[in-house]
Amino acid sequence: MLARARAPGTCGELVQGSIAGVDFLVTCPVDLWSSVEVFLSAASAGESTWNDGYHRKTALAVRQTLGYLGYTGPLPRLRVSSSIPRGKGMASSTADIAAACVATARALKQEIGPAEVASIALAIEPSDGLMYPGIALFDHRRGRLCRVLGNPPPMDVIIVDPGGTVDTIAFNHCPELAELNRRKEPEVREALRLVEEGLARGDPEAIGAGATLSARANQNILEKPMLEKVIRLGQELRAVGVAVAHSGTVLGILFDQRRRPDEDAARYIGAKLGFPTLYTTIIGGGVR
Repeated sequence: MLARARAPGTCGELVQGSIAGVDFLVTCPVDLWSSVEVFLSAASAGESTWNDGYHRKTALAVRQTLGYLGYTGPLPRLRVSSSIPRGKGMASSTADIAAACVATARALKQEIGPAEVASIALAIEPSDGLMYPGIALFDHRRGRLCRVLGNPPPMDVIIVDPGGTVDTIAFNHCPELAELNRRKEPEVREALRLVEEGLARGDPEAIGAGATLSARANQNILEKPMLEKVIRLGQELRAVGVAVAHSGTVLGILFDQRRRPDEDAARYIGAKLGFPTLYTTIIGGGVR
């Protein structure tokens, strides 16, 4: 049986840090997707597909899902396609893994929920909470915390890619990370309050303010040298704020769709900064 699923990437996170020693992030899903196809039959001969090191984590997610659902037959064939840039903090691996879990379950004519997908993903690596619907608060390291905060109001984002990559696993194993997160906890608490209020009221301004506060608070952990310049460019274009990949490289300029800039804005920002840009939309999370 052939089954498909797709999961969104992210523009970093709206908020990331820790409160009372519990790590968390607030998701920022965007309209960029990883799609996974799983073909399962009695005569499946999928081993050749599984030797692709680029999708090793995705293949591992399929194996773990098969085991979780009690399947002991031949390995399925696996096909992955994605429009999400890799190594930038846009949750490309989590999107692959989440889509693979759901596609595998569908191939077995079974269902698997967000909490089960999250558990499988976290057994592989620290993971975004994009498998949950809407905007979610999620403990990306141990899964001790998860809360769906609501759906985003209509918002667009211009993503700026200044180049380079970040090894997420190495970042999350930094021995100083817990102390650095503790130091920025007051700013993170306020950022979370603003984002929660913004989601409750459908207020992009409050969401943008919270995201910007979290981005600035993260500068002592993973500096974005152009952050203040990006914030000023956003203000010039009537943006509501800036979100960053707290453990990645990208920055996103957030807009209320009622005051969205035209398509030339992305080219304008790219020309000003000298880096590629991508114009997309903030959406609710969840595997489709």
